[in-house]
Amino acid sequence: MFKQILAAILLFAGLAVFVSLGVWQLQRLEWKQAIIAEIESQIGGDPVALPATPDPGADRYLPVEISGTFGAGEIHVLVSHRDYGAGFRVIAPFTTDDGRAIMVDRGFIPTARKEDRHNLSGATVQGNLHWPDERDQFTPEDDEAGNWWYARDVDKMAGALGTEPLLVIARNETDPAILPMPVTTEAIRNKHFEYAMTWFLFAVTWVVMTGFALWRIRRRNHEQAIQP
Repeated sequence: MFKQILAAILLFAGLAVFVSLGVWQLQRLEWKQAIIAEIESQIGGDPVALPATPDPGADRYLPVEISGTFGAGEIHVLVSHRDYGAGFRVIAPFTTDDGRAIMVDRGFIPTARKEDRHNLSGATVQGNLHWPDERDQFTPEDDEAGNWWYARDVDKMAGALGTEPLLVIARNETDPAILPMPVTTEAIRNKHFEYAMTWFLFAVTWVVMTGFALWRIRRRNHEQAIQP
């Protein structure tokens, strides 16, 4: 009898834990979806003029429109494109009509087009301010001499290009040879639904296993009871 009671306690305790974790992940899913919806609405909003002193927190993803001229000395950041494979993001210096030197992420070029020259004429760029957080302990050191960069480090790139630490990710085409890679929410991890289903699956597995254990205990007790 003691084993049956213990197994029953474990059954309900484990079930409560797994179900509560699954419900928590569903709540996290709702929270994350709300954040993504807010970011998407901000990304796709009407562009405004470049703020005088943008804030990396408050102005992240802010849609802006700038006019000016591209400069030479672009930076190539290694990246993989879903449709075109390996290549580079082209980060170019840009002088606005009012004399500010900033950076523009013009978009993607394949590896084979690395040495191509790109249009440096005047342009009007619509895009989003961004401060990517791409560098961690596993990121290789940039090869600045060979122009092989492995992360968009805004401060470091600005130092190399002699600009303000401001990066605009272009939405529109700035050169026919460069494919724009605008800001999206695709990189934001949102696997809370999968996590929730995993916890609920654990709950079902726990019930089946504990139920089977209870059945074996009862069967063994029954067999012992009928033995002469």
